[in-house]
Amino acid sequence: MLDVYFLQQVVNGLSIGLVYALMAIGFTLIFGVLNVVNFAHGEVYTIGAFAGLMTITAFAPPLIVVILVVLAVGAFAGFGLERIAFMPFRRFRDEASLKSRAMREATLLSSLAVSIVTREIMEKVFGGAMQPVPFEYMLQDVIELGPVTITTGNVAILIASALMLTGLQILLYRTDVGLSIRAVSNNSLGAQYVGINTDRTIIATFMVGSMLGAVAGIMVGLYEGIIFPHMGFAPGVKAFVAMVMGGLSSIPGAVVCALILGTSESIATEFLSAGWKDLIAYGFLVLTLIFFPQGLFGHGRDRV
Repeated sequence: MLDVYFLQQVVNGLSIGLVYALMAIGFTLIFGVLNVVNFAHGEVYTIGAFAGLMTITAFAPPLIVVILVVLAVGAFAGFGLERIAFMPFRRFRDEASLKSRAMREATLLSSLAVSIVTREIMEKVFGGAMQPVPFEYMLQDVIELGPVTITTGNVAILIASALMLTGLQILLYRTDVGLSIRAVSNNSLGAQYVGINTDRTIIATFMVGSMLGAVAGIMVGLYEGIIFPHMGFAPGVKAFVAMVMGGLSSIPGAVVCALILGTSESIATEFLSAGWKDLIAYGFLVLTLIFFPQGLFGHGRDRV
């Protein structure tokens, strides 16, 4: 018979892993299209959380309205991020520039700079202290499932993740936008030659990925009851690790590895103090780099 505490930790870990998965998908989408890592994705997560909190404090609307506002803000943040940090490096569209390591490193540093500036601006605007979520919006009501206890936050994160992951699959495989994203991801130059507007496709990719990250931010904020300017850093690192483990450009791989990572962190607290659980992610990253340079679900397209 399974230990009740162990089962409880698995349930908690899966909830955490779903949050990492939503963020990891954003990383993976952008890497698949541009072949670069977006290190400002954690700040999109934080922007979504603050957008939701501001909406709640100003208008106190139903939760579904808060989510819709956060989706819109996430899309706008993704658009702005692409225009500021990535678009200037896409002036050269020849094959040599697209595959240039120097260009990829410059883009990476650009996103990192935007990340730092955005974080500092949010700290100046909202202050460095943790902002409490109004009690009536907190997702912490207890639900008893036999020996296992979950909260409304666990259920809300599960439902939101399932809906958005399903919507993403429909977008990618049932719409023209999704077809364009997959085409540009497979071969950017080839997509241009057959008439696909790659600039518009890249913008759409950033907007979709940022919408997922923003919703993850507000869901975690409502679940934990606090929001602060640096809240996106740790989940951003974990989502990046999940993307690397999954093989950089594999969305199913990123989701599976995010769930593995979240569950492993939760179970590890049974053997380690909570302050040491972050080592789990870094340990997985080191092992992946050493033994699985293409990632667990990679297809040999590129080494991590």
